[in-house]
Amino acid sequence: MLLKILREWVSGKRVLMLGYGREGRAVYRRLLQAEDYAALGIADQNPIADAPDGVTLHIGADYQQAMEQYDVVFKSPGIVLTRQPSELCCRVTSLTELFLAAYGRQCIGITGTKGKSTTTSLLYHVLQAAEIPSVLGGNIGIPTADLYEQITPDTVIAMEIGVHQLEYNHYAPHIAVLLNLFEEHLDHYGSFEYYAYCKENIYRNQQAGDILYCGVPALPADGDCKSQVLRLALEDANADVTLTGDTVRAGTHSMTLPDPDCMQLKGRHNRYNCAVVYALAKRMGLADDIIFAAFQSYRPLPHRLTEIGTFHGIRWVDDSISTAAETCIGALQSLPETDTVLIGGMDRGICYDALLDYLCESPVPHIILMSDSGKRILTEAEGYPVLLRQRLSYAADLPEAVALAKRITAKGKICLLSPAAASYNVYQNFEKRGEHFAILAQSAE
Repeated sequence: MLLKILREWVSGKRVLMLGYGREGRAVYRRLLQAEDYAALGIADQNPIADAPDGVTLHIGADYQQAMEQYDVVFKSPGIVLTRQPSELCCRVTSLTELFLAAYGRQCIGITGTKGKSTTTSLLYHVLQAAEIPSVLGGNIGIPTADLYEQITPDTVIAMEIGVHQLEYNHYAPHIAVLLNLFEEHLDHYGSFEYYAYCKENIYRNQQAGDILYCGVPALPADGDCKSQVLRLALEDANADVTLTGDTVRAGTHSMTLPDPDCMQLKGRHNRYNCAVVYALAKRMGLADDIIFAAFQSYRPLPHRLTEIGTFHGIRWVDDSISTAAETCIGALQSLPETDTVLIGGMDRGICYDALLDYLCESPVPHIILMSDSGKRILTEAEGYPVLLRQRLSYAADLPEAVALAKRITAKGKICLLSPAAASYNVYQNFEKRGEHFAILAQSAE
């Protein structure tokens, strides 16, 4: 199905891959199978050491100007277009759009500012435990084009979809999940309103008979969504899906979650993610005992409240995935034994008022602010009570912050990295930041 649609899109057309990272390369492999294009090009800001033969290259700062020379452009996620598609003569599409055009009816697409990777991978784990034919892919690091050979008409597709994949998307999964919306990626999208609009593309193209699980307080306005809308909420008896205490409920179904000590997945926010997965699993008719056992056996993804070990008498916890104020708050709520928290990174302009308000009331004794956003938080804290300001320290970077944490964190207590900020001003991604944190925690210095 995917190759059939791809041939329809590119037959006789000049095709450009805008960006040649993991997704660009996956598109290239499928284009070679489709064969029926008129010409093929790659445009990338950076040099390509292993550029394929027979492909026209457009490399350098002005690489996006090449788009006007092509009919169809496959844009890689994360690339910020210098002009909107409406201003261009080409069709701008993506691997995500191609995949949803081919397999949207089999997809459970999951997005949200936070929790989408955990929820998607947990859903896949439950499906595998129930021996339901299923695949995992999307923004979680597995290009959807690489799943083609694994998909049959009976395959359930657990698909994480990030905002960069949704921005110009015109297709939708049959079942969509919008977990939450917080301020994020404002350097890319300019405003929270446009960021939210792009996220909402996960349901904007759904049709009657499709389903949306929505965890955003403001549900879609009339006319914005044709699908059935089911509300997700925490501690809300009126919601369609909710977590109350340790009991998850989805419609008429309910189940008590395993004891937190029997699960590796930690934190109240992750038990809420379990409620979402429970709802999806019950929709597919899975038994409670299978779901319960799968929740117990699930191993969390790295860099998400991951305890990396005890070094220098301190327990070190890596929550490098935290790039928003709300996730740092959730991490601190989940780990009351935190003695030192490390906050800060790339400054994307998000509002930190809620985090500062929370820290005022939080008992965590040591708050180390670092890097660009940490410097801004330190400045904004000047208007807060002196009891908060006395608990604040500043470090220029992560190595300096960890060195300070080793000196001030109480033995047997937790030092938590939960930056509430992106990593790109120093690190390639949050994974690299988390890996460096683990190395620094274990070092002898």
